[in-house]
Order: sequence, then structure tokens, then C-alpha cells
Amino acid sequence: MEGLLPKLPIAQWIDVFVDWLTVTFAVVFDGITIALEGIVEGMNSLLSFIPSYIFMIILALIAWKIANKGIALFTIIGLFLIDNIGYWSGMLQTLSLVVTAVIISILIGLPLGIWASQKNAVRQVITPMLDFMQTMPAFVYLIPAIFFFNIGVVPGVVASVIFAVPPTIRLTILGIKQVPADIIEATEAFGSTTGQRLFKVQLPLAMPTIMAGINQSIMLALSMVVIASMVGAPGLGADVYRAVTQIQIGKGFEAGLAIVVMAIILDRITQHIGVKKQKN
Repeated sequence: MEGLLPKLPIAQWIDVFVDWLTVTFAVVFDGITIALEGIVEGMNSLLSFIPSYIFMIILALIAWKIANKGIALFTIIGLFLIDNIGYWSGMLQTLSLVVTAVIISILIGLPLGIWASQKNAVRQVITPMLDFMQTMPAFVYLIPAIFFFNIGVVPGVVASVIFAVPPTIRLTILGIKQVPADIIEATEAFGSTTGQRLFKVQLPLAMPTIMAGINQSIMLALSMVVIASMVGAPGLGADVYRAVTQIQIGKGFEAGLAIVVMAIILDRITQHIGVKKQKN
């Protein structure tokens, strides 16, 4: 069958489309770059202003309040280890990138998930797009991001958002659709409007599932930090990437260990937020 049909010039089409976007929306991309750089750098400056031991105590208290004493103890020990081995600054840079990407993912994912849960047509359009976003290799997102936003932290944030937003959308839809039909019928019988039913019944009941989606988005954003370092994003990912290119096994293990500690702390805290909301 080879040669019977001419090859579709998909690569050329994509190149032309990306070039057109880069030229046409240059002002928009420049504005996004300035805004995201300001947010990440501002967040990093704020976190860096807090002494490390104060930061450890604050995060441990949050973990104790939201989770339990065990998670609080692990938080203290884990953060002390990161500080002790010299990756505190890199950890704060990574945390700033991840938090920025997750906040944007939530701001995009929650409204889209709510909209898709209410409209079948929207859900039918969004679902294949989410499948595409989740199956496309993460490295591919970096290519257009470099063209649109140049080298630095911004393409890393954008790629992290694209990679991390699907779970928030999917589980928001799932959580709202899983609200028992008899509860929906009861709200309709009492004359509730669509907005009242959504905000007073469906969203509160769906919150544990939504929080599970946000938890997954945090983990996916954190998993992107090493890939994002390839386009100039700072933080622990850059330390891992540098260690790989220079074949420094020990340095790579230390930086990777710091990422794992961050992941466990963020995962356990966000998991318990969903559990507490479910109990309430």
C-alpha cells in the first residue's frame, strides 16, 4: 500500500499554523510571558523571604490541621532533609512553578468541567480533546511553547498546565454526574433553579471527587518539572537534568529525592482535604 497515496503534509501544516499563531498573536504571547514570569518570580520571592525553619513549621501545622500528626512529622523531617542537602532554593523555585501551574489548571479546569457536566454537546467536544492532551508525549508540548514564549520558566508552566489540567476537568465532570438522581429530583421538586442545584447540592457532594482531580493535577505538574527544565525552567528539575547530562549519579539522586519528598507532602495534604470534605 506504500506509495499508492501521497503523504499528507501534516508536519508542514503544523509548522505553518504555529508560524501564523506566533506572528498574529505575538502581543498576546508577550503579555502572557510577562504575567506568568511575574507571578512565578513574585511567588518565589515571597517564599524565599520566609526563613526556612518558619516555612517548615507553617507547612507542618497545615499538614497537622488538614491531615494528621504523622504527615506533619514527615513534613518537618522531609523539609529539613531538603534544606540540609542544599536544595531549599531549588525546592522553592519548583514549588512556585507547580503552584502557578495548578492554580491555572484549576481556573481553567473547574469551569470547563462544570460546563461539560451540564451540557452533553460540550462534553462530547471536550472528551476527545482531553484524550489527545493526555496521550500526547509531554515533550511535544515544549516545542510550540518555546516558539510562543521563548526559553525560560513560562514554557515550562504552559506545558505543565496542558499536561495537568485534564484530571481536574474529567473528575469535575465525574463528580457532578455521580450525584444521585433522587437528590436531583428532590431539588427539582422543591423548585430549585439550575444555579441553586449546582452550587448548593451538586458541587458540595462532588467536592471529594473534584479534590481527587486537583490532587492528580498537582502530581502531574510536579512530574513535569524535569521536562520543563529542558527549556530553561529553574528548580529541582534543572538540578536533575544537569546531573544527568554530567553523569553525576549522587547529585541526581539527591535532587530526585527532594522532588519525591515534595510530591509526598503535597499528595498527602491534598488527599486529606478531599477526605475531610467528604466527612463534613
